[in-house]
Amino acid sequence: MATMRRDAVPHSPMSGNRTRPGRGGAGSVRRGHRLLGAVAVALLAVAAGGCGPSGPTVDAGRTTITFWDNNGGSRAPIYQELIKRFEEANPAIDVEYVGVPIASVQQKYDAAIAAGDTPDVGGVTTSYLAALVDRRALEPAEGWLAGSTVKGRLAAGMLESSRQAAPDGELYLVPNTSNMDVIWYLKNLLPEPVATWDEFFAEADRLTDASGRYGYTIRGGAGSIFQLLAEMYSYSGITRFFDASGKSTVNDPRNTELLTRMAGIYRKNTPETDIANDFPEMVAAFATGKIAMMHHNLGSYNDHVKVHGADRIGAFPLPVGPTGRHTVVANPVDGFAVFRNSEHKAAAWKFVEFLVSAESNGYWNRRTGQIPANTEAQGDAWVAELPHLKAAVDTLNDPDTAVVSPPYHLPRFSSITKADTEPLFQKVLLGRLKPQEFLDVLARKLTDAQAEWKRARGG
Repeated sequence: MATMRRDAVPHSPMSGNRTRPGRGGAGSVRRGHRLLGAVAVALLAVAAGGCGPSGPTVDAGRTTITFWDNNGGSRAPIYQELIKRFEEANPAIDVEYVGVPIASVQQKYDAAIAAGDTPDVGGVTTSYLAALVDRRALEPAEGWLAGSTVKGRLAAGMLESSRQAAPDGELYLVPNTSNMDVIWYLKNLLPEPVATWDEFFAEADRLTDASGRYGYTIRGGAGSIFQLLAEMYSYSGITRFFDASGKSTVNDPRNTELLTRMAGIYRKNTPETDIANDFPEMVAAFATGKIAMMHHNLGSYNDHVKVHGADRIGAFPLPVGPTGRHTVVANPVDGFAVFRNSEHKAAAWKFVEFLVSAESNGYWNRRTGQIPANTEAQGDAWVAELPHLKAAVDTLNDPDTAVVSPPYHLPRFSSITKADTEPLFQKVLLGRLKPQEFLDVLARKLTDAQAEWKRARGG
């Protein structure tokens, strides 16, 4: 029986921006020829085998799967090209692309799960994977991976991060990319990267002048807490978010020291408007050419190149603290998951396998400036040609680098580091809350969430 196309029914109001790459024009003509050919084959089969139920049949139907991009926007053309390639290689499968804004993707998934209207394949990161797993929304990926063509070709570290982020330690997210926090800088203002936090604060002060130029821009609004965690742990060198007793290490005095120093440069070496900075506002401030340095990750490379050009921007890993070694808080691993409610799981997994193949994974990461999950793609020449990416890969591969895994496994981790504490961080910047008091609150929330998670699992 022919498969009903999803675009034949009204779209859900939560659908987002849908595009269907390759539709119309020559593509439609090719599909028409394929369909006519399939019908002809089916008629021949009936003629040869008779009309009874025992005769051979040919399914001339097509399968449509829906894919949600969890960071819809500038990445849409990249996925549209990959979808076009996939559909050409798999003419019986259509992929419907839905771009979901990153700021609302968690709410979008929550609403879709409640309504039973989840996509077949979705972009998912380890930062909110636990909530989806707890709601039994995703298909396990371990068995699929064992029989796939990408077995043994995905970075072991990213696979392990994906497993650690799931409450049950199983694999649900197939890695596509990872990232690393860096300090972006303008080469005309800062000729050389800095190595230590002491050097960083000295340069932030030196590069600030009365003309309206600032040495740094702080992320004070949405998304600020994760960047703050990366800064504090890179300074303190602490390698675990919880000690042996399950108590959070976030309020360690060494972390407090970095936060105190960072809050001290707000409005002195940074614009006052930084208090509300989210990602777009921070990038816009850096684009003015009056900000020497900003903290983000590798993913903002293209934003900076568009404004400044590749020759004028540079990046270096977060500086080291008193330990003298790099301590990296692992960025969320971003990848793909097949949803349990999918009626076309075979087609969905086929699409995932295509996306994380060496060619597709290299294409995607080259255009986003991030680290490929496919180890063959990591060896592509373009990786070595991008200095900021090579520096990140070299840092992560350095045996002296300590990588700290955030507690993505906690269902409450995302809310704790966003709505619960972002307003408190703003109070720290404004001098209305002491850094130690803020970190004590954050530590208590994380400790309680860890204890709650252990109790739920009989720990």
